[in-house]
Amino acid sequence: MPSLKDLKNRISSVKSTRKITKAMQMVAAAKLRRAQEAAEASRPYTERFNAVLGGLAAAAGGSDNAPKLLSGTGSDQVHLLVVMTAERGLCGGFNTNISKLTRTKAAELMAAGKTVKILTVGKKGRDAIKRDLGDHFVGHVDLTEVKRVGYENARDIAADVLSRFDAGEFDVATIFYSKFVNVVSQIPTAQQIIPASFEDEGAGEATLYDYEPSEDAILADLLPRGVATQIFAALLENAASEQGARMSAMDNATRNAGDMIDKLTIEFNRSRQAVITNELIEIISGAEAL
Repeated sequence: MPSLKDLKNRISSVKSTRKITKAMQMVAAAKLRRAQEAAEASRPYTERFNAVLGGLAAAAGGSDNAPKLLSGTGSDQVHLLVVMTAERGLCGGFNTNISKLTRTKAAELMAAGKTVKILTVGKKGRDAIKRDLGDHFVGHVDLTEVKRVGYENARDIAADVLSRFDAGEFDVATIFYSKFVNVVSQIPTAQQIIPASFEDEGAGEATLYDYEPSEDAILADLLPRGVATQIFAALLENAASEQGARMSAMDNATRNAGDMIDKLTIEFNRSRQAVITNELIEIISGAEAL
């Protein structure tokens, strides 16, 4: 049974931890508001941009001059998985869920005889899948010094991916990130970005417009920007999801610390009462012995 001093020290320690988790929860709440606004503001632009590209792609059809980013290499043997996670932990299952989805997808591809290559963005995801998939790593993007994700970060990642595609290092590229729904819900998502794929609703727009220059020429210019736009949207969704998961995790940690303090306080009071009772018994027994 722990002594009164040990219990007092534990109570003090848990109270200090609760102050830290409460402070982290408040910081995450402040960051979440900005990150959520950025993610939600990017969605209409991204959806419209993809709709325009979808219309262009439908108009281009199966043209022999269609850009490789749209038509592909003619093979799907080599897959590049771009895994985007956080640089920091203490955010619940945010990093774990993305890593789990990546491992599942990689296992499916390798079971089908495909070659898997992995580009990681964020060290937590890299650390999580290093043991199982470390041999498949081909690069890493460090965003530790980035305070707020901007389009230039997405552009740099897109430039790296596109240069690898132009060099013939892979046939299909897929990004893994967490789509923000609300504070308690973030959905791990896998989205193919090369070759470009679009929703069906954009296909009908091809009949409404005449393009000058040709659809192929426009696509050759817009598709690389489309890759950067999709990566940027995923980074914004990730930022909001990370802060939402951290806020929820720190709230749970604060509540658990409070429950632990209550239990330890009850145990401390009972132990102290037992000590006082024993001392009284000893005093009374000694007095009666005289």
